[in-house]
Amino acid sequence: MAIETIPLQLNLQQKRQAEAQSWRQSLTSRGILCLNLISSPGAGKTSLLQAMARHWGGSLRMGVLVGDIATDRDALRLAPLVPVRQLTTGGACHLELPLVQKGWEQLETQDLEILVIENVGNLVCPASHDLGEHLRVVVLSVTEGDDKPGKYPKAFRTSQVCVINKVDLLPYVPFSLVAVTADAHAVHGDLPLFATSATTGEGIALFCDFLVTQRRNLLHRDANVL
Repeated sequence: MAIETIPLQLNLQQKRQAEAQSWRQSLTSRGILCLNLISSPGAGKTSLLQAMARHWGGSLRMGVLVGDIATDRDALRLAPLVPVRQLTTGGACHLELPLVQKGWEQLETQDLEILVIENVGNLVCPASHDLGEHLRVVVLSVTEGDDKPGKYPKAFRTSQVCVINKVDLLPYVPFSLVAVTADAHAVHGDLPLFATSATTGEGIALFCDFLVTQRRNLLHRDANVL
């Protein structure tokens, strides 16, 4: 009896990348700019999103998918300002696309222009997973030290934007904007950096204007949404 060997090997990474790209194209076709916010715990991602929502004040429609290991506390903070859904991983250190898409199913009735995925607080695992975002935004607070880009290079190398948050605390902590900029550009030479304070509002308008421009450029690149 002849024996036939059937190879069952699959390139799972390639499959996941294709799924992420397909979802990214779907969002693009609907005119939605998708951001993936990554940071250490406590860097101020949720406070940054609150400040962005207040800045736009409904002039730009933003929705948020909030990733956490447990609790819905961040989602409750954002709920008065924007459409939001909680994504609870139950222990996983990062979000994956199927969970993000499940949360999106509960938001897609909203006519959104920007979708923000607030990832689990972690500078390691989220840097390795494409969630179908157009921009990966790494958030670094001044309370963490100015050497983080060099210590966590993949998080900064795979991001398209860096936000240096809590700059209102600069007088009280040993943090150098010059040093962190040099460290970040040593890892990712043309990485745009924005200095912000969700507390005082410093830099929020500049960052929000950058995102509006990025969305406009995205629409201009895609003939299907012109």
